[in-house]
Amino acid sequence: MSRPTRALAATVVALLLSLSAGCSADDDAPQEAAPSASPKPTATAVPGPAKGACYRMSFEGALAATTQADEVPCTQEHTAQTYLVGTLDTLVDGHLLAVDSDRVLGDIAETCPSRLLDLVGGTREDVRLSMLRPVWFTPTLAQADAGASWFRCDVIAVAGQERLAPLTGRIAGVLDSAEGRDRWGMCGTDQPDSPDFERVLCSAPHSWRAIEVVDLEPGRYPGADAVRDRGQTPCEDAGREVAEDALNFQWGYEWPTREQWRAGQTYGRCWAPD
Repeated sequence: MSRPTRALAATVVALLLSLSAGCSADDDAPQEAAPSASPKPTATAVPGPAKGACYRMSFEGALAATTQADEVPCTQEHTAQTYLVGTLDTLVDGHLLAVDSDRVLGDIAETCPSRLLDLVGGTREDVRLSMLRPVWFTPTLAQADAGASWFRCDVIAVAGQERLAPLTGRIAGVLDSAEGRDRWGMCGTDQPDSPDFERVLCSAPHSWRAIEVVDLEPGRYPGADAVRDRGQTPCEDAGREVAEDALNFQWGYEWPTREQWRAGQTYGRCWAPD
């Protein structure tokens, strides 16, 4: 039997790694210078980012819309790696849009997540059950006024509450192997409705693991009760499948909140002790 529990409070990485959700478990995110003798200095367009470049970035830096982080050699410790560099589509119906307009940012927010799979391998479910996540950056307004028109997609790994993990080793195709899925998988320090729950990498000490994804019908958010109920049976079945005793086992279900749904998370996750 499952029971409804309180929502989990946590953080969101670039509107996609939403670390809060509902859970259930059983008992046992240029002005043109006026002509003058001494013209105003204008912003200088910075060189565009390079695909494959690495950066040492903080959790807060990864959440920002723009970044000034310096590139570091990928052989040194780093927490972000660029896997896609594209050109902003700012011209719509003959109108030039700002770099920070909803339309421009919305296009990037669709492109970067959809292309992460090309880098890390595995399946879409493997990515959703991992702590590897896409973040993206655009030029600053000053850089855009000076002609910069790029966007950049980076991969990061969330280590825990407001912490990033170093991206050690090869990331390309890492979720194609059981070892990679285990190393970068999503685990928890307790059952997901516990006040002591923290989401961590499966390579860190843990006691629960995200084991399956429950896809929900896209569209308008159907409400917490509906998304909660949708996952009860699939997650109970998934928990039974991995349990040593099919008659006495624990399982949990984490469903998307309305905010997460608006950010694109139209799925829930099943959990089991590990």
